[in-house]
Amino acid sequence: MTVLEDPGVLRVVIAEDNYLVREGVRRLLADSGEIDVVACTGNATELLDAVRRFSPDSVLTDIRMPPGHHMEGIEAALAIRAAHPGTGVVVLSQHADESYALALFAGGSAGLGYLLKDRIGDLEDLVHALREVHAGGSVIDPQIVDTLVRRRSVDAANPLSDLSPRELDVLREMAQGKTNAGIEQSLHLSSSTVEKHVNAIFTKLHIPVTGVHRRVAAVLTFLQSDGPDVTAEEQSLP
Repeated sequence: MTVLEDPGVLRVVIAEDNYLVREGVRRLLADSGEIDVVACTGNATELLDAVRRFSPDSVLTDIRMPPGHHMEGIEAALAIRAAHPGTGVVVLSQHADESYALALFAGGSAGLGYLLKDRIGDLEDLVHALREVHAGGSVIDPQIVDTLVRRRSVDAANPLSDLSPRELDVLREMAQGKTNAGIEQSLHLSSSTVEKHVNAIFTKLHIPVTGVHRRVAAVLTFLQSDGPDVTAEEQSLP
């Protein structure tokens, strides 16, 4: 008799060069009962090979790995999305720097996520992100959004200056991939109020009615507004 795989279990490949971190994340995800870790790798080359061999639903990768400890995770994520569109990728970083997020999302946001490593300890957030990118959605760490809100909302030339405080709250929730229902629950708002704020955000940030990842497009519009490039100095951060 053929045993069918549980459709609710997500098949994941982990890429992390630190053995203790890699093993800790593997056990955390495996113990959740929602994730089947099909492979663990220590560098970008092994990661690409594992994705080719196992065709996972999602990948969880560190942003920096051997040999250069530079931006190998981002480069691998883009290569995976190009060659395996059915595989989502979540990139983990220690840096709340929008430059890295911009580098990841430069060619599009579908199936990609950028989280800070602090999220490793929050299993629910981690599993949500892996499921979201597998479904073709996107996730941006809310701490990055918060940092940028504080930095840029005072700039009158920035589109964010047109958003109300409550609309900024909704934008933060959108960055986490939450649906309107999820935003209602988090902010204790009615469905009609959330819908009004979401539509206002799209209008004020001039997001076209494409129907494709408009929520993340709104966050990316924010990120890309006067966003700094990744400089050589930033790339050499420890």
